Amino acid sequence: MKIVEHHLVQLAAVIETGGVTEAAAMLGMTQSAVSRTISILEKRVGEPLFVSGRRPMQPTPLGEQLGLQGKAILASSRKAMEIIRSFKSGSFGHVRIGGVPFFMDAVVSPMIASFQRDEPGIMIHQSYGNYSDLASELESGQIDVAVTPIGSTDLRADQQFEPLLPARNVLACGAGHPLMRKRNLATEDILNYPWVAPLPGSPLVLDLHNILLTLGIEEVSIRYAGGSLMSVLNYLIGTDALAILPLSVAHSFRRENRISVIPLDIPQPERALGIMTKKRPYSNPAGRKFIGHLRREFSELRRSIEKHEREIHWAHGPFMADRERKGPA
Repeated sequence: MKIVEHHLVQLAAVIETGGVTEAAAMLGMTQSAVSRTISILEKRVGEPLFVSGRRPMQPTPLGEQLGLQGKAILASSRKAMEIIRSFKSGSFGHVRIGGVPFFMDAVVSPMIASFQRDEPGIMIHQSYGNYSDLASELESGQIDVAVTPIGSTDLRADQQFEPLLPARNVLACGAGHPLMRKRNLATEDILNYPWVAPLPGSPLVLDLHNILLTLGIEEVSIRYAGGSLMSVLNYLIGTDALAILPLSVAHSFRRENRISVIPLDIPQPERALGIMTKKRPYSNPAGRKFIGHLRREFSELRRSIEKHEREIHWAHGPFMADRERKGPA
């Protein structure tokens, strides 16, 4: 004997509402259809499922037990519909985001936190990588969105990039560094202190090389390499070392007063930070909602950085005109 599941659902609805008419209204069916289902079910089990002549309708012990099974099916169906509604509205789902390490830790992770305060039903999985890694992970479907700097690199045919923040670098040091007390900064001053090497594969590696080349410096003394963002910050705080950092990263720690931006004019890269996605991603309303949040957060970040940079008294140098032309990042 095979019991049809939707017959149990209708039985549960009759028990819950106390009548065939009410159950039909709840399920969006006709009264005759529900009555026919109850009759078919009773014939199939060979026993009455309701006490005869009772109003509201009262289930027999067998009817009550079968109704509990139908109630569970009905609850699962309602839960499934709620999941579908939540998914389509973007309030439930899973978003996988990848990005360059320092920027993700300092800038994007607080954006994720503010997003999830309003959207607790969305799971965010964060990973790290440089541009080539992120492009491959997008292509293979390992991540849904990447936050990365892009310069003249050509995007892959099925990917798109939305620039949100011009890339800007600064020289960073601990808050009590001797250079912060020097009135007239010169290029030669940075040769007197050890340096932190950028992470391998990071665009900052090429940026540091370009800075030295443009300023006519053959090399600097590298004393520390391979650390995480927090390790680098702690190293700067505990030494007189210097490091090249994205301005947005240095800006994110401005309220802690533990690191400082050395106001020395340096050459800037030709690239922007932004969001990279596939041109035709699979349907993910939560992902679209999250990207919208990133756009708003980046817009606010840009305004805050612009204000911060205007407050820095930059030592005038050969790159100041270019800085003023491009604006802050």
